[in-house]
Amino acid sequence: MTTKRKPRHPGGLIKRQYLDPLEMSSTELAETINVSRKTMSEIVNEQAGITPNMALRLSAAFQTTPELWLNLQQKYDLWCAANESETWKEISPINLQVCYSNFQVNRPQS
Repeated sequence: MTTKRKPRHPGGLIKRQYLDPLEMSSTELAETINVSRKTMSEIVNEQAGITPNMALRLSAAFQTTPELWLNLQQKYDLWCAANESETWKEISPINLQVCYSNFQVNRPQS
C-alpha cells in the first residue's frame, strides 16, 4: 500500500527546487503569491500542508499544475497516517457481497 521510505514534504521541495536556486526567500515567495509570510514559512519549514488554494497559487507561480502539489501533499499525508498509527490495521473488512447481489437483482433489464 505505502512505501517504507517517507515521501518528502512539498515544502522541502519548494525550498530545494525553487527558493534556493532562485535565491528567493520564503517572504519574497509569499509576496509573489499573495499569502502571509507566516503561511509560506510554515509550508517551507514543513509545519503546514498544501491546500487546494495554495496549490493553485504555487502552480501559477512555478508554471506547474495544482495536481502536482496536491499529489505530493497527499502522498506525504497518506504515508504519515499509515506509519504513525497502527490502529487502522485492526479494522475488519465489511462483507459487501449483499451490496453486489442487490445491485444485480435490482438492476433494470435492457
